[in-house]
Amino acid sequence: MRYISTRGEAPVLGFGEAMLTGLARDGGLYVPETIPTLLVDEIRALGGLSYEETAFRVMRPFVGDAFSDDEFRTAIAKAYQGFGHTARAPLVQLAPNHFLLELFHGPTLAFKDFAMQLIGQLFQIALKREGRRVTIVGATSGDTGSAAIEAFRGLDNVDVFILFPEGRVSEVQRRQMTTPSEANVHALALKGDFDDCQARLKDMFNHFEFRDAVGLAGVNSINWARVLAQVVYYFTSAVSLGAPDRTVSFTVPTGNFGDIFAGYIAKRMGLPIDNLVIATNQNDILHRCLTRGRYQMDGVKPSISPSMDIQISSNFERALFDAYGRDGKAVSALMAEMKETGGFTVSQGAIQALRDLFASGRVSEEETLATITAMHKATGELLCPHTAVGVAVADVNRDRNVPMITLATAHPAKFPDAVEKATGQRPGLPERMGDLFSRPERVTSVPNDLAALEALVHERRKA
Repeated sequence: MRYISTRGEAPVLGFGEAMLTGLARDGGLYVPETIPTLLVDEIRALGGLSYEETAFRVMRPFVGDAFSDDEFRTAIAKAYQGFGHTARAPLVQLAPNHFLLELFHGPTLAFKDFAMQLIGQLFQIALKREGRRVTIVGATSGDTGSAAIEAFRGLDNVDVFILFPEGRVSEVQRRQMTTPSEANVHALALKGDFDDCQARLKDMFNHFEFRDAVGLAGVNSINWARVLAQVVYYFTSAVSLGAPDRTVSFTVPTGNFGDIFAGYIAKRMGLPIDNLVIATNQNDILHRCLTRGRYQMDGVKPSISPSMDIQISSNFERALFDAYGRDGKAVSALMAEMKETGGFTVSQGAIQALRDLFASGRVSEEETLATITAMHKATGELLCPHTAVGVAVADVNRDRNVPMITLATAHPAKFPDAVEKATGQRPGLPERMGDLFSRPERVTSVPNDLAALEALVHERRKA
């Protein structure tokens, strides 16, 4: 299995190197050269299997010879053993033919755990085998950072630095990043928004002297292994509802486009997905792009669903790459134009290709709160605001004859203020996290300055 860059100028890599590299050296994102497919009988055979066995069968074709079967099975088993539900990603029915896929039973109560816990195990195997040490730097709008820290805390051969926008994540999200005491993890509160964090991360990757000196590796959703791990729960949930003998649809609350791109990969692999729906909050750049044909930044507006407060959706580049017929030069030109002008117009052929694959919707702050209220009254379910965005968009876009699965991306206790405002109930943390608010915090406030960030990483990482 070979991996190529969306911009066409970086070395072709195997799965292991693509995972450890993260961002390609030409600034692009790695994607498989070809997408493996599963036969109908192979998908049908997933019925009744454990999440771990399904994960092995779905991901194995993408891994090639980077890991042996035993190594890969062991990594998968360790990745999910700490989840709080034996099904790992259980389905809950909200209404006739509308289901919630609960992705918040991992150690940090968010869907990012499905990928990050696995990447942590795979990194450990690969680095130990090669005698290498890497420095992981990540940018987060809330959930990625805590999931990365949880996955890599205390591991050998890895230093972890996580950038998050100061004052723009929930208190639970912040404390999950700032309370781990292991010496190899560093929470950095950057003065700016998430797009600033993401921009400085990309700057570090594109500064090759620094990148090589510290052994920089990335675990943001730009990392292909992140996307791959998320493909699995599309299969487990769809098969539970009758696939491949029945089509299903998915609605995904998304800002960075990684989670819904995983659904697109599942569809390319042969999963019978009828509709993939992008759900956005008031930071609706993806919805505007699909409806107007132009990707144009207009500033981030803080919201009650902060993990979606994004204007630069990194993984959208992967979708554009396919929409433009895998033309790396065309994608490079679009990304250069966005850097210069803050936006670009998608060609007629490419925007039609995207519209054929994805529907979209936008939800206001008031509609988000109203959805949390309505769902609690109708079903007793407490929804986090991101999940509520998904549920609201799903209800408008779903065909009542086709099962709709909305991804519940985080536990409501991660955003207790919004949930309490909508329902009058303040959701509590699971028992295993009950002391989160009494743990001492360890965080460094940093300027939105590349040189200062690089100096800090040099100073604190273990040589």
